[in-house]
Amino acid sequence: MARRRFDESDVHIRPGKGSRPRTKKRPAHKDAVFGMVVTKDRGRWGVVLDSAAPESAAVLGGSPSSTQVVCMRARELGRTPIEVGDRVGVVGDTSGNPGTLARIVKLAERTSVLRRTADDTDSYERIVVANAEQLLVVCAVADPPPRSGFVERSLIAAFAGGIQPIIVLTKSDLADPQPFAAEFAALDVPVIVCGIGDPLGPLSEVLAGRITALVGHSGVGKSTLVNRLVPHAKRATAAVSGVGKGRHTSTQSVALQLPDPRGGWIIDTPGIRSFGLAHVDADQVVGVFSDLEEATADCPRGCTHLGPPADPECGLDNLDGASARRAQAVRRLLAALRTNVDWE
Repeated sequence: MARRRFDESDVHIRPGKGSRPRTKKRPAHKDAVFGMVVTKDRGRWGVVLDSAAPESAAVLGGSPSSTQVVCMRARELGRTPIEVGDRVGVVGDTSGNPGTLARIVKLAERTSVLRRTADDTDSYERIVVANAEQLLVVCAVADPPPRSGFVERSLIAAFAGGIQPIIVLTKSDLADPQPFAAEFAALDVPVIVCGIGDPLGPLSEVLAGRITALVGHSGVGKSTLVNRLVPHAKRATAAVSGVGKGRHTSTQSVALQLPDPRGGWIIDTPGIRSFGLAHVDADQVVGVFSDLEEATADCPRGCTHLGPPADPECGLDNLDGASARRAQAVRRLLAALRTNVDWE
């Protein structure tokens, strides 16, 4: 039997999903409205838009002036990390009504980033908060006793991230805060005593009109302080356990608007037990202080700036007066940077 010959007219191509070439063009989203990320939880972000009106529906944390729009991350952003404090562009239903869902389509360039690693050997950097102008390092002067190592590491992270650090000492009714505060005097870092019986005025003045993040060990009174600053926040608090360690009462970062006519936000972060600094080197810390940076300009290559016996030719040894005292304080920070321990 003769075999039939086929020609082109006999060939039928069934169109498939891949028949249309993909384009690399992405929508411009010129209609996107910008705002700040205030919450992050399991693939959903809460965003307060710049144009938020008091009469809008979903009110954030009971605040009378901020509306939270629930958003998902647009597919074109891939796995781009979006953190509390980020400035984002949003499209879709931005009414904030219950059950609505908008999309985050743009991420603005960050002005600062507070990072940490799990420990000093872990290269994976975790963003704690974005775009903070200030960092409140909250530390109790008793119950639990103050841990200078955690404060030192928090200061380093703030310096490396381009954020102004401020030390806040709580529980001043239990012990004198001045000896601990004196340990950091040479660094010119502001120290504010804000125990339960101390007035909030000095701290409120520093926070007004600024975006400020808070970090601290569990049990140091951070949530209590937040509740004093933002009464509608109702952050959970817990007593310190019998072994002197606080229980974690904050599990997610959240930005809260200050009830101040001058504006301002505080970003409460979960209690942190360790502050890894694998992403920071000694020159970054020294570079924060212009006098120390100038003094180390001619240091030998690889100088750790810790001084003798490791670095007998370090330029910091040639300083005097206030600069010498600052150099010694910075060396304590550098020693903390090189000490791979858990500050729990």
